Amino acid sequence: MSRRGLLALCLLLTACKRNASAPETGDAGSPEVSAVKPTSANGTHSDEPGDTARPVQPLAVCQARGGSPLDAARGYYDSGRFEEALSCAAQAAALEPDLASAHAERGVALAALGRESDAQLAFARALAIDPGDADALLGAAHLYAVQMTSTRERDELGTLYAERGLSQPGTPPELIPHLALVSAMAFNDLGQAEEALARAAIVLAREPGSREALYERALALFELCRFSDAKRAFQGLVDDAERAAHAHQHLGLLLEREGKWKQAQTHFDKARTLAPDDFPTPPLPTEDTFRVDVARAVSELPADMRNDLEGVPVTAEELPAEVDLLANQPPLSPTILGLFRGPPLGAPCDGAESPCRSVVLYRRNLARAVRTPAELREQIRVTLLHEIGHLRGEDDEELAARGLE
Repeated sequence: MSRRGLLALCLLLTACKRNASAPETGDAGSPEVSAVKPTSANGTHSDEPGDTARPVQPLAVCQARGGSPLDAARGYYDSGRFEEALSCAAQAAALEPDLASAHAERGVALAALGRESDAQLAFARALAIDPGDADALLGAAHLYAVQMTSTRERDELGTLYAERGLSQPGTPPELIPHLALVSAMAFNDLGQAEEALARAAIVLAREPGSREALYERALALFELCRFSDAKRAFQGLVDDAERAAHAHQHLGLLLEREGKWKQAQTHFDKARTLAPDDFPTPPLPTEDTFRVDVARAVSELPADMRNDLEGVPVTAEELPAEVDLLANQPPLSPTILGLFRGPPLGAPCDGAESPCRSVVLYRRNLARAVRTPAELREQIRVTLLHEIGHLRGEDDEELAARGLE
């Protein structure tokens, strides 16, 4: 396998970290060159006035063994010796500051060591020197879309880097499936399932047995409401140790939609046994209690919002109906927490809906989105604010900008 292939494989072995509960940034560590910042008499340095001083821990001297520091860095990285890889990549970058590949090599080593803030800077420098450096594009895409805790902005950055790598004629062919896989992951996290499905197809055309791509394909099919296809896809993943919990959870969701409650619960229980932190027991209230909680959330809204809801019923349902999901193109996610039906305020009704406007909140989806009854009540409030935003004419991007995603 080529060096680039080894790099991509090592990066993608951490795919299971996506969306895991982890600090937003890794240990920033110390700078590779201690002279970058003034050092005080007690052997510490401060990045900016007011920053907490950190002890300087210089890297070991690169042992290139007669070769170039960059080649040595790559060799150390491929053998899993990331500290040595970082030492040699740092020396390569110091000797040739304008060499994008040296900074990219620093980035992948820093990312492997969990020093995510430093890795961000290394990739930024590599791509400032050469926006088309394939290793830097893959490393940065993976860092933002897979390794770091998921946020919309990070997923968008990861997508931009991966898509740039895919679109360049000079990208090495062996990197195409890895860039496509990261792109599929990011698109799925962004709720862009059609794009995710297309990128997963790129991977599977080259690597039909890729379990990562098969999972992203299954997830995209589910989000696109292609439920029969999704069911078959997830059934093929229940024997995959890394993805079995998520496969069982989605099979539970699919069976639940079919009204097969006991079979669904069997899969939910298996998912919880395999990954209790990912799939805790949801604080599912009774239907009556849920309706009371929804009514209370409406009554506690500001007066202007209650006025806007005049004549707009707010109801509680178990799960989104397929007709509602498929009324949009692309379809809405089966895991939506609420839905506003009808035209925004001020727009005419076309007579297709009766009543013209309505809001619905989904008991089971909301309960699965939280961990405690208190969190559920808060999520009901936030979801209600989101749907009122649609009632007032805001789209999802505007609502996300206001923290109501």
